[in-house]
Amino acid sequence: MASVSSFKLILLFTLFSSLHLLSAAASEFEVGESNGWAVPTSDDIGFYNEWASEKRFQVGDTVVFKYKKDSVMVVIEDDYDNCNSSHPVYYANEGPTVYEFDRPGPFYFISGVSGHCEKGQKIIIKVLSQDDSPPPHGGQDTNSPPNPPQPSATAPRARVSYLVIPSQFMMLFLGFFFRQFY
Repeated sequence: MASVSSFKLILLFTLFSSLHLLSAAASEFEVGESNGWAVPTSDDIGFYNEWASEKRFQVGDTVVFKYKKDSVMVVIEDDYDNCNSSHPVYYANEGPTVYEFDRPGPFYFISGVSGHCEKGQKIIIKVLSQDDSPPPHGGQDTNSPPNPPQPSATAPRARVSYLVIPSQFMMLFLGFFFRQFY
């Protein structure tokens, strides 16, 4: 009986310690957190880029822009620098808006409401590839414009770790497996 119990413990430990290998979850970030997507105060014009610089964004991650009576646009770097909203790559004005990163590189977001971008309602998000390390502070890659995302039918959406479903199957398997020994 002791060998069966030892075997169970070793098997259980091995299975649970290898669960992290199945995890490939994406993260969801709420832009501006409790402030949402709004014009920052005049003394905090760099608020959104400071917020983004503290995060690590990966391909597959999403950002949620929560706003009322506003919009969010993805633009090229030059339009970002000049707050030009006439040629967006992506446009949404029915908040909240969920945007999924489909490639590494910089993404340039601005508000499409007149005057908001000039007051600091804009953000650059640098998306890293899976094997990138964080870039030096202030470094920006400007190789290609962002691709428009697939529109989200529901927003905001909750992200479920890919670990949950395999772990449920594993627990089901272990339940049947342990019943064999009793």
